[in-house]
Amino acid sequence: MAQEIIRISDEFITLGQLLKVASIIGSGGMAKWYLSEHEVYVDGELEQRRGKKLYDGAEIFLPNESLTLVIEASAS
Repeated sequence: MAQEIIRISDEFITLGQLLKVASIIGSGGMAKWYLSEHEVYVDGELEQRRGKKLYDGAEIFLPNESLTLVIEASAS
């Protein structure tokens, strides 16, 4: 299973934005569809809200992609 670090410069990133940044979806508008069709786990909990705020240290598991994304805040 692959793991990818996603670095953010802001305090948080939304789940929908994360899916786009990680190239899981092509546009932000696809986030609602993706979350309704695929399981996404945030820190071990099933999550379907595209606006869910993700902070430094959050782990997002995408079983359909066999991928874990880890949020890491960039040093300012």
